[in-house]
Amino acid sequence: MKQENGFILKGIGGFYYVRTDSGVIECKARGKFRKSSQKPVIGDRVMIEVQDDGTGYIMSIEPRKNRLIRPAVSNIDQLVIVCSAAPPVTETLLIDKVTAIAEHKGMDVLIVINKCDINRGDHLYDIYTQAGFQVFRVSAQTGEGVGALREQLTGKISAFAGNSGVGKSSLLNAIDEKFQMETGSISPKTERGRHTTRHVELVELETGGFIADTPGFSAFDAERMDLILKDDLQYAFREFEPYLNQCRFTGCAHVKEKGCAIRQAVEEGKIAKERHESYCQLYESVRNLKEWELK
Repeated sequence: MKQENGFILKGIGGFYYVRTDSGVIECKARGKFRKSSQKPVIGDRVMIEVQDDGTGYIMSIEPRKNRLIRPAVSNIDQLVIVCSAAPPVTETLLIDKVTAIAEHKGMDVLIVINKCDINRGDHLYDIYTQAGFQVFRVSAQTGEGVGALREQLTGKISAFAGNSGVGKSSLLNAIDEKFQMETGSISPKTERGRHTTRHVELVELETGGFIADTPGFSAFDAERMDLILKDDLQYAFREFEPYLNQCRFTGCAHVKEKGCAIRQAVEEGKIAKERHESYCQLYESVRNLKEWELK
């Protein structure tokens, strides 16, 4: 028996597939993890013990630099949010929920406007470039912008998220043929896509780096999203930072208080009103949340 370091690419039915220098090894987790609050998740860097038959056991998990709870994935360098101004149009609130989670977890964020061959998404582009995000216009159908996005993914561990039907699977197929994912059609009645992603898995790119495809935005809805305490939420909106210490009163919630520097910046066009509206809705949803509820 020998020990090796690696990281978990996927987990199915109690088996974990760990990428090591000697290849991908099928592992089980030691019983101690069933009795602890820390269980292996996709992206974990682990120490494994390789058995004589070539399978292994996960012995320990290295400290994580970040972790998403739903979907369960760790050690993400950047979260890639795929959205669209073409049907089904992505609501800014959905984007802002996920950007807030990423900012809170210390992940970089890329905003990707897909279907730009149908609608350039100028309004979305303006909102998120003003907020300080890298924004890419792409088309999975024509290939526009795919090369520039692929370059940004090289050498990093990236997680993709997007509302159902936005073309996330088609975009992943365009980025790397290795994905060959089933793509969902749009329901004419609801203008929403049919879910095609069933589990989280890290897939290696030919150009280097890994991508974790995740379920649609429904995994981030108000009841199930990774929650943020109300006092921390202001720091998850990066464009608020220059104004946080300029409010007239301490403890300002930046919702409807008089003398709020952030509200003033919104009125002056320095912060997009859509971003502030999202902040207010998210603030209301976690206003009474207690720290123990995050556990």
